[in-house]
Amino acid sequence: MITTLLVANRGEIACRIFRTCRELGIRTVAVYSDADENALHAREADDAVRLPGTAPSDTYLRGDLIVKAALAAGADAVHPGYGFLSENPAFAREVRDAGLLWIGPPPSAIEAMASKTRAKELMGVAPLTDPTEADLPVLVKAAAGGGGRGMRIVRRLDELPAALEGARAEATSAFGDGEVFVEPYIENGRHVEVQILADTHGTVWALGTRDCSLQRRHQKVVEEAPAPGLSAGLTDELCAQAVRAARAVDYVGAGTVEFLVADGRAQFLEMNTRLQVEHPVTEAVFDVDLVALQLRVAEGHALDTDPPTPRGHAVEARLYAEDPARDWAPQTGTLHRLAVPAGVRLDTGFTDGDEISVHYDPMLAKVVAHAPTRAEAVRRLAGALEATALHGPVTNRDLLVRSLRHEDFTTARMDTGFYDRHLAALTEAAPDPHAPLAAALAAASHAPSRFGGWRNLPSQPQTRRYLMAGEEHEIHYRHARGGALEADTARVLHADAHTVVLEVDGVRRKFKVTGYGDQVFVNNTTLRALPRFPDPAAQHALGSLLAPMPGTVVRVAEGLTVGAEVKAGEPLLWLEAMKMEHKITAPATGTVSAVHVSPGQQVQVDTLLAVVQPT
Repeated sequence: MITTLLVANRGEIACRIFRTCRELGIRTVAVYSDADENALHAREADDAVRLPGTAPSDTYLRGDLIVKAALAAGADAVHPGYGFLSENPAFAREVRDAGLLWIGPPPSAIEAMASKTRAKELMGVAPLTDPTEADLPVLVKAAAGGGGRGMRIVRRLDELPAALEGARAEATSAFGDGEVFVEPYIENGRHVEVQILADTHGTVWALGTRDCSLQRRHQKVVEEAPAPGLSAGLTDELCAQAVRAARAVDYVGAGTVEFLVADGRAQFLEMNTRLQVEHPVTEAVFDVDLVALQLRVAEGHALDTDPPTPRGHAVEARLYAEDPARDWAPQTGTLHRLAVPAGVRLDTGFTDGDEISVHYDPMLAKVVAHAPTRAEAVRRLAGALEATALHGPVTNRDLLVRSLRHEDFTTARMDTGFYDRHLAALTEAAPDPHAPLAAALAAASHAPSRFGGWRNLPSQPQTRRYLMAGEEHEIHYRHARGGALEADTARVLHADAHTVVLEVDGVRRKFKVTGYGDQVFVNNTTLRALPRFPDPAAQHALGSLLAPMPGTVVRVAEGLTVGAEVKAGEPLLWLEAMKMEHKITAPATGTVSAVHVSPGQQVQVDTLLAVVQPT
């Protein structure tokens, strides 16, 4: 029996595993990097062991340090979570060789399936060894790991060398393995997968299908179970293939077999020899705890002959600290508030007041809704996300709500090209036009009048300025007799520091207002209070390239020196942030007049990187 479990991971998945352990009476051990010293997973565990450093290669990818931590803390089992070393057979062997119980498949099964190149060979699918024009488009893909890292679409052969180089660098940073391969890229297919669970007694469950077609940068954004619109015959075929794949490698534990479905046919993609991020939708539909089942299987218990009967439909959305309108740029800063309404499941690695770091994945949380039908589950999730109190950096929350309500999604006509087609429309700014007025009235309601206190006389109009969706708004209001507040654009029914009620076109509307310094949240609209007089020092020269996020400069374009001629949109340098590479391009055609950074340099948001003088 497991008594103490170390989770060789961080963030949301570590917290989720700890939750099951608490219910089972199992003590928990966390590992944490220096950047995660105050992270939720380090605080929630019974014990925690420091991994010196911040980079994954120095911390969460150091199997030797993690095994030492497990032994030092008295753990008798190790759960790898997902990502990092979860699909590393050498790490699985290290754990076993140390006398610890490994919560996962045998190392031999990981070797056979966790490398996507070997898995495809086992399933009779060969990668492209020498792509030609006839093969385009193709996808460069990391052989290890997942989560969209180490992947590049190539549409021209002359783009292939750079794509291979970038994918190798990203894969090495994220997984400690730079092996990549090339495969055909199928446009606008559906990403469908099958959850499997196998024990050591010969039983293999296929726990239905999931659809994960809504993706950005090949990383899933919305997932659901079961996959809608599949014929019974295709569903049976996918489940049968998944079970055959598991039996072929004597699989034990939880895993996922992924397919690309197009024109009613399925193509094998890969097998993930670990728990998936989207496992909660399967848990909801089958009413199981997959982590608890992983632990039971590892302890040698047998599964029931048949899996539970599925019921209803579940949908999951991943909340990311990123700006979809700015090429999915990751965001950092303080997460002041995250609270979802009752009736949905929240899996997160953050609590109010936590800092969102540049060092790791920008996912804040997963929100999951379950209901008797797909339409009800989608409606419940969209409503819950819309009602979530989410105060902090920019997130993809609005994108998620609009995606769930988009006709292509509600009618189950989505595919992996969904965001390629609809992103511009889904990210159009649509802030509440009355939000700045509500913010100004809330601020004025608990601030003294500029005349030195409340007076029983009306005051002159007063002004506050706010930045909303990139545009400046100037708000005028005044104190009426008795201290009441008045505005020209709406009737003020109530105003205090946190709630403003306005009558707009005959409709009574309530605004919840929360401020943190100059950042103000009015319902779901974010504003920034502006000073009365702008700071001249904050101005930058025309053509300045500012870092859109904190990160590390990993590459600079060849020949990028003062005097170099560049074209608008030409890549000039690359930043690594949150385990992904981000390309910084020339803002205009012109001449480079300054270069302020070099490879390896750490930069903060809005750091001046270079200047291109437009011609």
